[in-house]
Amino acid sequence: MTLEQNKKALMSFPEGWGEFFETIRDTPAFLSVVDRVAKEAVEETVYPPLEDVYRAFRLTPEKEVKVVIIGQDPYFNPNQANGLAFSVGKGVMLPPSLMNIYKELSYEYRYPIPKRNGDLTPWAKQGVLLLNASLTVRKGEPNSHSKYGWDKITDMAISYLDSKDRPIVYLLWGSYANKKAALIHSDKACIIHTAHPSPLSANRGFFCSDCFMRCNDYLISQGMKSIDFRIDETV
Repeated sequence: MTLEQNKKALMSFPEGWGEFFETIRDTPAFLSVVDRVAKEAVEETVYPPLEDVYRAFRLTPEKEVKVVIIGQDPYFNPNQANGLAFSVGKGVMLPPSLMNIYKELSYEYRYPIPKRNGDLTPWAKQGVLLLNASLTVRKGEPNSHSKYGWDKITDMAISYLDSKDRPIVYLLWGSYANKKAALIHSDKACIIHTAHPSPLSANRGFFCSDCFMRCNDYLISQGMKSIDFRIDETV
């Protein structure tokens, strides 16, 4: 796509987050990110496709957010990133962290572990905001956009949610996500800290954490519907 087409895609905001994006759309921080990503996407392959950069926001409108899961940046290999943290499309080989997420769900709920369905869209449609701190990445280069300024934008999104002062569960996996607790001040927030589901750390506090059950217990205690975290093997 051309530079102008790229900028248009990056300035097309989800209706369900209109108030938030209106407050940031003309800020120097946001315009700088848009400019850098739009220019790079002319010559380089950027993931996810630019029309999916705000997919997490589009699938989970602000007023429907019940749970927030924070990833670091999108998957950087072809056919993986789909705009939702930790999620891949149906039929795509499961990344190791997602496989470990499924293992923990199997431990907690005895769910069967899908082998070819890593699409977490059903979670998003139930109110789980699957938010990467950086919303884009360059093909083959993890964290390549981590200094572009996306984290300032997504931090503002977390603060915006926190300002609504309603019950929201924050599942903070790993040291990077755990630092986001500093943005959360509402007495109605439930913050659940665990290790990251990566194979490098899952055995040090993610496995057997009961994080999903604790999440649902809190939602139920607040008179809210629990999340059905089961992902069926449908490809």
